[in-house]
Amino acid sequence: MKSPVVKRSIVVAGHKTSVSLEEAFWSSMKEISASRDMTLSDLVSEIDQGRKQGNLSSAIRLYVLDYYRSKVPGAPATPTDGAPARPSAAPR
Repeated sequence: MKSPVVKRSIVVAGHKTSVSLEEAFWSSMKEISASRDMTLSDLVSEIDQGRKQGNLSSAIRLYVLDYYRSKVPGAPATPTDGAPARPSAAPR
């Protein structure tokens, strides 16, 4: 059985690293980075700098969750623990 998790190499803050995420998260990250007019590497670097705990893959998943949650009317305004504050409001 094929794993739904995809491992990719990416440059984070000038260093090459591997990140394992489900394809849906990779697709979401590409959409988010395009909407913010930045590279995927720059977005992942921003997430890495803003994380408070946990591994990078978890921080990315929380970021994506908070990004889409912020688009839903009435959704909580506070970020999920460990994720950078308000992804949609982050400076470009």
